[in-house]
Parts: sequence; structure tokens; C-alpha cells
Amino acid sequence: MRPNYKKIYYDMLRLEHPEKLKDPKIKSLLEKLNTTEDVLNFNDKIFEQSKESQASNQKLKTYDKKTMFKLLQYQNKHGFSTSYMSRKYKISRTTIMNWKKTFEEEIEKVINAGE
Repeated sequence: MRPNYKKIYYDMLRLEHPEKLKDPKIKSLLEKLNTTEDVLNFNDKIFEQSKESQASNQKLKTYDKKTMFKLLQYQNKHGFSTSYMSRKYKISRTTIMNWKKTFEEEIEKVINAGE
């Protein structure tokens, strides 16, 4: 069971930044909060964060299976190293390697299907 991010962000914006709810671009983004990646991108666009809060929030991030698999496919498609992906998405190399082990069979199926 996932939290209802649409409702959470709607309530936060209604209480703290009602002017942002009038923006049609924000409204459309609010309706498209389906994956963890969507939620993280939306949060970055709406709320400006200091470097300190970004660092502490990074430790608390969690990714759903769809987003993990999407990032691994992106890495594989473009031939990026684990170190590059780690720096780009601010995820530890160990975490990415654990995802690779977890989705090893699924990644192989996608690679073999593409050949």
C-alpha cells in the first residue's frame, strides 16, 4: 500500500503555498504522481531545499520497483558505470549493485528480448 502523494502534496500546497495551486503546470504535475521518480521530481520543482536538507533527505529516499528497474535499464542502455549513476542520481554504488543483483534475471530477459 502506497501513500496518496497527490492528496498529501495537494494539502501541503493548499496550506503553505495556495498561489502555486493556481498554476496549471503544477496542477498537471500533481495529477501525474505515479512513481517514486515522479514524486521526487515534483518535490524538487515545488520546494527549494538547502544543501543540508538535501543531504539529510537523501538518506531517507526509497524507490519503488518500477523506478529501480527504469534506472537500471537506463544505465544498461547507455552503458553508464555504476559510479556515474551513483553520482548522477545521488544513490550509493552499493544500493545500485544490490538492485542489479535483485533484478538480474529481469534485466537479462529485457536484454535478450532486445537482441
